Amino acid sequence: MSRLRVGLSSANRSGSFMNALNTVTETVPVACCDPNTERLNAFCERWGLKGYTDFDQMLDGEKLDLVIVASPMQFHAPQCIAAMKAGAHVMSEVPATVSLDECWNLLATVKATGKKYMMAENYCYMRHVVLVKAMAEAGLFGEMYYAEGAYIHDVRALHKNPDGSPTWRVTWQVGRNGVTYPTHSLGPCIQWMKERVKFLSCLGTGVHTVPSYVNEDTTVMLCKTDKNNLINIRLDMVSNRPHIMNYYSLQGTKGCYEAARAEGEPHRVWLEGYAKDRNTWQSLWDFEPEFMPEIWRNPPEEAKKAGHGGGDYFVVREFVDSILNDTKPPIDVYDALDYTAPGLVSEMSINQGGVPLPVPDFRRMG
Repeated sequence: MSRLRVGLSSANRSGSFMNALNTVTETVPVACCDPNTERLNAFCERWGLKGYTDFDQMLDGEKLDLVIVASPMQFHAPQCIAAMKAGAHVMSEVPATVSLDECWNLLATVKATGKKYMMAENYCYMRHVVLVKAMAEAGLFGEMYYAEGAYIHDVRALHKNPDGSPTWRVTWQVGRNGVTYPTHSLGPCIQWMKERVKFLSCLGTGVHTVPSYVNEDTTVMLCKTDKNNLINIRLDMVSNRPHIMNYYSLQGTKGCYEAARAEGEPHRVWLEGYAKDRNTWQSLWDFEPEFMPEIWRNPPEEAKKAGHGGGDYFVVREFVDSILNDTKPPIDVYDALDYTAPGLVSEMSINQGGVPLPVPDFRRMG
């Protein structure tokens, strides 16, 4: 069988995907698109790709089987839609869209073209997230009724280009109010609980650190699920504090999970039938031999070296497998919208004083 011809959008973020693609032998990267010619030329020379400054020209000039959209977030949905209409499967960086209208248009295109779509939510493939998911599916936490996720990362260094001009993040992440970057924290919680957000309320702390930003320093989104449970999501991209890459908490009727709050802290669980008493935590990794899924039991060296705790490798590997085997992508368009749309609704809620608002159920379309 011939290898999948792959095109990439963005010479900036695509480097991590190239590392993965070069180990997934069923693919052959052939082209990259980026409007920055200096960056594009350097990237294409390094990886031996043909360069384009126009996305539509890349689609017209190459017969692509798969397009990886790693451009700034405002281009994710338009480029994914264009690629699917051109006959390619697509994998998109997060979030899937920047508006609810784009959510509906993206879904309609997936349904109309029959092409496979996957959102590359790499946090769902981190080792501890994968293990907690397996333990949840095995019933170790019992009936789960509360989850918490937080993305706390001072990214002000990414808000200026080398020439001092603002990057896209100033407009699309801190130029809007609410949980404008939700999927890293919300995605794993939804995967564990297997529920969708039905309605939510969003409030913020006010603007303190950078007065010119619209996004409040910390925003919190309180989500009620379709099974009447609760998910609490916190976003902070400017506060003066160390990075918490992936803080999570999960509570069920049989026990709980608490992720590390800071570098060097352990991931902990307390579980009925396993804990020695009511007040003693166990290491999450005590459960790895019995419950860790195969993808992390013997991961290839490429996965261990990949960014985002191996996630950048696994999203590529699993999406390519879904294309070759004609199976449902692990994070398909419905999952992508379940992870993305609550953040969009949070922007409406916070602008109305935190009023609870419903989140569309995209599975009810048509």
